[in-house]
Amino acid sequence: MNNSISGFSKLSKEDKINWIANQYFANPNEAVETIKQYWNSNTNLQQLHDEFIENTITNFYLPMGIAPNFLINDNYYSVPMVIEESSVVAAAAKSAKYWSTRGGFKAKVINSEKIGQVHFIYKGDVAKLENFFNKTKATFFSATESITKNMQKRGGGILNIELRNKTNELENYFQLHATFETKDSMGANFINSCLEQFAKTLKEEAQNYPDFSDDEKNIQVVMSILSNYVPNCIVRAEVSCKIEELAEKKIENPQEFAEKFVQAVNIAEIEPFRAVTHNKGIMNGVDSVVLATGNDFRAVEAGVHAYASRNGKYSSLSHAKIENGIFTFWMEIPLALGTVGGLTSLHPLVKMALQILKKPSSHELMQIVAVTGLAQNFAALRSLTTTGIQEGHMKMHLNNILNQFQATKDERVAIAKHFENNTVSHASVVELIENLRK
Repeated sequence: MNNSISGFSKLSKEDKINWIANQYFANPNEAVETIKQYWNSNTNLQQLHDEFIENTITNFYLPMGIAPNFLINDNYYSVPMVIEESSVVAAAAKSAKYWSTRGGFKAKVINSEKIGQVHFIYKGDVAKLENFFNKTKATFFSATESITKNMQKRGGGILNIELRNKTNELENYFQLHATFETKDSMGANFINSCLEQFAKTLKEEAQNYPDFSDDEKNIQVVMSILSNYVPNCIVRAEVSCKIEELAEKKIENPQEFAEKFVQAVNIAEIEPFRAVTHNKGIMNGVDSVVLATGNDFRAVEAGVHAYASRNGKYSSLSHAKIENGIFTFWMEIPLALGTVGGLTSLHPLVKMALQILKKPSSHELMQIVAVTGLAQNFAALRSLTTTGIQEGHMKMHLNNILNQFQATKDERVAIAKHFENNTVSHASVVELIENLRK
């Protein structure tokens, strides 16, 4: 069967769905029914969702949960989390409650600088290009005044523009490397608009620069784009307490627990195979709040993992130490987030999530997101160094398996009793269900 199609985007929504159903499903009517059952009955709300992206056929649901009791800088937050993975919200909530009785989380934004670049090719005398840039630099600022005017009123704008010579890595390659402050917006559109004007100004000014030869005037702009690597847009989150205060039901020997916990973090600092999984756990917390607040989790992921490799080797984002009887667990991560613009003013649940978070500024949201990541990491490491990761996770996973097999109430009671003293695995659950049904 030929599954190619011309003009798909021009089809009506109904025709798109019918084409997909007939092309890929043995029972097209059943496929159409599945697609349509996820439509919102409120037609205005459905149209809003349809217009977020192109070629929309339905909505893809993810659960939205709440992790309460986060004490951050002496204020309590209930944190909305959008994620499909079992036990993540429960783990975050457990960590939040645990640390709320031990002084809570401390967080601060160290810097909020964002970056954009104009990438261009220049075949000529480097000294002449440097002189040209120094004489023209002010023009880049003045040429973007109409774009930056409103941002400047909010205290943001272009911080600096540099000429960077990258010819030792790629022949004739240079950059205009610009830094920005975008206040409460993530700022992608603002930054990209500025960069495109920089590129236009660069080419125009080069054409009129008397010291350039005709060849040197023909600067070739390859592209103008913001960077999702923001190593100077950093937030720090940490927890600390006396070692004896770490004690709880599953931590009978707090000194031994603290030492083992620090060792686990040390391993993630030097072993990339462990660091990737360690940091994935952090991102379980980070991404779920980034999603709930309508921010770009792909951009955050890319920037965070680049930051984890900044010293030439992929390493843990979080760190732990014991000093003078005090246990401290902390991390610094890059987070470019916004609380205005984009989906924040369009998606009803994003607006609700921000309301639940007490309408935070971008700096406050950075702190909340970083803390949720640290809480998630603490929960994972606590499990790994005490009972093991599978005990809690598989209990949550058991429920998913039971739903998959549409287990009855009586079957659920019998299965729960069986696994009180037996290890949960997909195969063992299926076998038990089959035996019960015989």
